[in-house]
Amino acid sequence: MSVTPLAAHLSTRPTAAFRGRIGRDARSGHYAVPRRYRLHLAAADPDCLRIAVTHSLLGLDKACPVTFLPAVPDCPDGGHSALRPLYDASAHRYTGPALAPVLSDDWSGRIVSSHGPDIARDLARHFGGGRPTLYPCGAQSQIEAVERMCALGIEEAAQRAGAADTEEAERTAALDTLVTTLGVLERGLGAHEHLISDQITAADVELWVALVQLDTVHRHHLDAAAVHRIADHPALWAYARRLAAHPAFGAHLDLDAIARRHHARCQGLEAAGAAVQILDWETHAADGSAVRPQVNRP
Repeated sequence: MSVTPLAAHLSTRPTAAFRGRIGRDARSGHYAVPRRYRLHLAAADPDCLRIAVTHSLLGLDKACPVTFLPAVPDCPDGGHSALRPLYDASAHRYTGPALAPVLSDDWSGRIVSSHGPDIARDLARHFGGGRPTLYPCGAQSQIEAVERMCALGIEEAAQRAGAADTEEAERTAALDTLVTTLGVLERGLGAHEHLISDQITAADVELWVALVQLDTVHRHHLDAAAVHRIADHPALWAYARRLAAHPAFGAHLDLDAIARRHHARCQGLEAAGAAVQILDWETHAADGSAVRPQVNRP
């Protein structure tokens, strides 16, 4: 699939407190060593879900262990109390919330990064060695274009389309942007199994998580007619269904956790679209249960 990048916009993701990177060798400070690093993820969070899927696709259970956090943060500021010691050890008098995702360094007891996209890229690029190639050579611009389409054309547009405190014209324009973006992706997929390659790449992880959020979170604030327009992309939702049955994707799809996180955070009004589910995610995820690894969460 050929993807045309959208114009540059500000990211919809929160600013990360830590932006360390894993390098190729000891000169970088943080370099790839099995069992040196640990992930701290709340899989109901979309950034964490992307990393969890990436981690499973790469088969890094032993090389980089994962600690799963509760779906709903337990601190008044929206952070996780389990992460507070790491944040305090990593920044003098840190006053912000202790947010997931986190990649920590067990050697130093400090945080390397809390920036989801960087964490996913570093896992894929520096813990390779015969593992799947999620960032194929020459595909970087296409992957980045898909990331922007998902962040702006799906996630941000869906939020604006369902915002009760905005003008009708703005909601209509946002819905049009969302449906147009889905149409571009629908035509790009066609009869292909994957988005930009003949194998799963980081673009597929990005799009699948955006579609999960669209159906399990954003549609609750849209009217039924809008959800039917969104659902009218058969190739796109068949693609989402296929990936849900893949063990690396479906193992991390915790619908109850997503619902609890949504209800804890959401201040919007529920609309008629809440009753129009696009996919039966639980059933499709169970299709791959025979080969699905066990994922333990609190």
